Amino acid sequence: MFATQDTILKLLTLCALAHSITALALQEKAEKAGPDPSHKYLIVRGESPSGASGSQEHVEFDNAATLLLRAFRNQQIPASKDLEECSAPSHKATFSGYDYVILLGMLIISLGIGIFYGFFQKGGSNSSNEFLLGSEMNIFPVTLSLTTSFITAIELLGNPSEMYFQGTQFVLIVIPMVLVIPVAVKIFYPIYFKMELTSCYEYLGIRFGKEIRILGAVLYVIQMCFYTAVAVLAPAIALSKATGLDTKIAVILIYVVCVFYSSQGGMKAVVIADSFQAAVLAVSLVLIVGLGSFYSGNPIQVFQTAAEHNRLEFFNMDPSPTTRHTVWSVVIGGFFYWTSLFCTNQASVQKCMSLKSLRLAKIALGFAIIGLIAVFLLNFYTGLMVFAHYADCDPLTAGRISATDQLLPYYVINTYEHIYSVAGIFVAGIFAASLGTVASALNSLSAVTCEDLLVNGMNIKISPEKGATYAKWMSLGFGIASFGLVFIVEHLGGVLQATLTLNGLIGGVTLGLFVLGIACKQANTKGAFYGGLLSLALVIFVGVVAQIVSVEQPALPTSIDNCDCHVNLTNIIGNLLTEPVEIIEEGGFTSWPIFRLSYMWYSMIGCLLTVFLGWLISLIIDFVQRRNVLKITGKGIDNPAVSEEIFKSDSQVQYTTTSCVTTTTAVDPDPRETSSGEGHVNHAIRIDDE
Repeated sequence: MFATQDTILKLLTLCALAHSITALALQEKAEKAGPDPSHKYLIVRGESPSGASGSQEHVEFDNAATLLLRAFRNQQIPASKDLEECSAPSHKATFSGYDYVILLGMLIISLGIGIFYGFFQKGGSNSSNEFLLGSEMNIFPVTLSLTTSFITAIELLGNPSEMYFQGTQFVLIVIPMVLVIPVAVKIFYPIYFKMELTSCYEYLGIRFGKEIRILGAVLYVIQMCFYTAVAVLAPAIALSKATGLDTKIAVILIYVVCVFYSSQGGMKAVVIADSFQAAVLAVSLVLIVGLGSFYSGNPIQVFQTAAEHNRLEFFNMDPSPTTRHTVWSVVIGGFFYWTSLFCTNQASVQKCMSLKSLRLAKIALGFAIIGLIAVFLLNFYTGLMVFAHYADCDPLTAGRISATDQLLPYYVINTYEHIYSVAGIFVAGIFAASLGTVASALNSLSAVTCEDLLVNGMNIKISPEKGATYAKWMSLGFGIASFGLVFIVEHLGGVLQATLTLNGLIGGVTLGLFVLGIACKQANTKGAFYGGLLSLALVIFVGVVAQIVSVEQPALPTSIDNCDCHVNLTNIIGNLLTEPVEIIEEGGFTSWPIFRLSYMWYSMIGCLLTVFLGWLISLIIDFVQRRNVLKITGKGIDNPAVSEEIFKSDSQVQYTTTSCVTTTTAVDPDPRETSSGEGHVNHAIRIDDE
């Protein structure tokens, strides 16, 4: 009976919504064309305050909606005696004592690793190189640490909800991970190892000059400070809503543990702790999938349910770049995104540089990517498994949860409530992902600050003995700063997605600077500097405007037909009828297609734009400099400031040749035979060629 009433109510609601939209469209058309007395139209929602609100049609619609809601409330009264409200359950699953013991145990072990490497390991972190690079670490822990560096808690909670609400097109993101391997091991890492870098931005300094190295370092600092804050806050909010765990407690625990063992133990503590946390994460993922085979269906049933509800999609070949996920956007855009993470992100480069040789770094990177693919595929399958469990009673529509990223925590806490410690292991895995992300970021930030900003940028001489102390204080300072940003970001709800988009945009620009230096021999310092800044300004402008005018992607259909609780549709329908209609203006620059691009293209746009503008500006600057040299050497005819007597005399003329690394002064006996020379010599390419 209730299913029939729900169906009728849905149909009436759809009619009302269609009626409202039609009325608004007619109103806009009438305002442009002028009033037409022969055509009478209705205005139900979003109407102007004068005139239309008193129309007979409006009054009749309000009366009909009121009667409809009143009748539906009357029908709900007897039902509420037998079934509880879905949005207000009488019993809510929470953390048990066993769960807290497991979570605290994981945190205490992570702290113990920092204490051991910070205070008991002989010669553990007495120099800056030892503290930041770990001094020739073993391949196995570095591989596990690399894997956890790319797995954030945002992805662990977001990927399953993506499969649940949008389908499986995003699964193809694992393909560009494989494509990045040859690029990393053949192009980027051979350069880093032959130059024996501590910070990957040292390459930018050698290739272009001090200014570009500082630019890359500053971009990385801004990117990672905001990203770590969001990477901790987003899962903490989701866990608090689904499990009852207080958000502030979760954030404080993560930062206290991370700041301590990363600032005291250095790279060795980070890598060993990441290895332990990778084991915890793997256990939690495998446990959830294993239990799901019994409680939610085996793989055959899961994929069959997903296929019946149109969740399986792998070959969306839509060529439009505005489509959120297609084969092109996920594979091509994902390739640039993963390249920026694997090849030009200090957190990953620093761990590879801690190994003994380039050969070991290549092996570690390859196995890390394989592990990353395995984790992502398990995570994607978890989303389909959760959908099979809630195929006939969507918890979001029913009011059990209030956001999509709460889906997986709600599933684990409620489905496995009767199994002790499962919820604790799951939350420990989420915490492990956050710990790995933040600890790696803090250690890399301290390396970038010491090497690129203090020593290179501010010319502060730091001895190797004092370098470790500086790095420890830097790690502590960045941890406190990131912790403070969490509570700022918390009050700016819309900034979460904008910050993640900003992370991709900055990563694309940074990748573009590296590609410009490696691939374009004509590129010079000014071209890279101005091209990078201009590209950064353009892509951030596009990204911010796109976030402001973006329309949320509609989810695939869900069902509440077989819920074991009473879905209160009265409030849902009431909200639909009273919700104001937002009229989007089609005019203006915000309607341009570039602002509706899929977010998957942002890294590619930032990279290619930086390369193109940097190369173009470099050519223009080189042309202008060559023209000025010709004017000076042309007997001063085009330059009155140069006297012809200089060329008639035997005196030597001094001239300067600008280099991207150093500025040198040479002496030439015959200025007529001088030229601008070859310009900057790409030392990195020469080293690689050797």
